[in-house]
This record gives sequence, C-alpha cells and structure tokens, in this order.
Amino acid sequence: MNHQQHRISNSNTKPVSLRILDKEYVVACPETECETLLASASYLSKKLQTVREGGKTVSNERMVVVSALNVIHEYFQYKQQESDNLQAINAYVQRLHSKIDLALIRIKS
Repeated sequence: MNHQQHRISNSNTKPVSLRILDKEYVVACPETECETLLASASYLSKKLQTVREGGKTVSNERMVVVSALNVIHEYFQYKQQESDNLQAINAYVQRLHSKIDLALIRIKS
C-alpha cells in the first residue's frame, strides 16, 4: 500500500450519494471533503445538462467527454487568470519596494 492509499484508508470516510444526470452514484469520501464533492457533482451535472440541451451530442460518452473538456478548459482559464493576477501583484509590490527604497535614500541624505 503506498502512502496516498494509506492516508485515505486511515481517514474517516463515509458513503456519499451523488446524483448526476438522473443517476445516483455512491462513493466513499473523507468526511472533511463531502461538501466539496457534492458541489463538484452538482457542477458536473449542470455542465452535462447544458451539453445535453445543446443537442449536438448523441451519446452519453461524447456528452461526458465534451463536458469534461469544458470543465478543464474553465479550470485552465482560471489558473491562467490567477497566474496573471499574481504576476501583477508581484510587479506592484516590487514598485512599492522601489519607492520605499528611494524614499529611505532621500531621508538619509
């Protein structure tokens, strides 16, 4: 048993019932992550429903793949935005440091 499996099997897990596209799935989940899992299942179900209502998808498999691609695309957009924001914050902090250094030099002279 690897470290990850050991950690999961020792945590307090409980069965969680998820409803996705009118089907029920029961999965084991650490108690501390149940709320996030339920929210994730709800989000996925909404994405699947959106793809289904689009009418261009014929099979459930294709619908799942398209929905998964949509979710991953949103995730990568979020990561890129987060990275861009972090870079902007770092640049702003660097400018503040430069201004403080300049102000300290002026005070000392």
